[in-house]
Amino acid sequence: MGLHNVSERGSPGRFAEFLRRARHWLVPVVIIALAVVIAAFGAAAAELLKYDRLAIIDGEYWRLLSGHFAHLGPEHLLLNLAGLVLVWLLVGRQYTTPQWFIVTAFSLVVINLGFWFLDPNLIWYVGLSGLLHGLLIAGAISGIKTQPVESIIMIVAVAAKLVYEQFMGPLPGSEATAGGTVITNAHLYGAFGGAIVAGLLWRRVEPVASI
Repeated sequence: MGLHNVSERGSPGRFAEFLRRARHWLVPVVIIALAVVIAAFGAAAAELLKYDRLAIIDGEYWRLLSGHFAHLGPEHLLLNLAGLVLVWLLVGRQYTTPQWFIVTAFSLVVINLGFWFLDPNLIWYVGLSGLLHGLLIAGAISGIKTQPVESIIMIVAVAAKLVYEQFMGPLPGSEATAGGTVITNAHLYGAFGGAIVAGLLWRRVEPVASI
């Protein structure tokens, strides 16, 4: 009776490929899970977890993190999660999973620093939009190595959007869709954080193979 290499029959190989693809989506899955769990507990949870400057001054430091995963309501949540999936489809292959966690953490830190020191009149904030800009810019900058034209187009498009928001305010219809005021500076700080961390990771990045 002959012996067969199990991998030649395909199943373990397919399973390994499935695990590789699953790991690729780990960061957005974690973000989605956090946002959905918070949303499941309703407005009371959002109130307890939102970025609230006065509450943070009183020692509720968890809000510096949790505020980015809380949302105004279902429409706001779905809008941001759809944006996250789109960002991941565009640039998700540009970093390894550990590097993406670094990009995420660094972008959130820069957004919070921007809120705290540059926007002292901002009392509260919720949502992923700032982080999404950080992820997109970081991925696009890394993508210059392998897809320069597409990546530069993305960077220019985001930069144009940020300039528009700084001088003209939120994009038309964005506040109605989100169900509340759009904090455009969150987008600016997130993109800035993404650009900085992309520069720090520039020499260390090994893009993951395409799907």
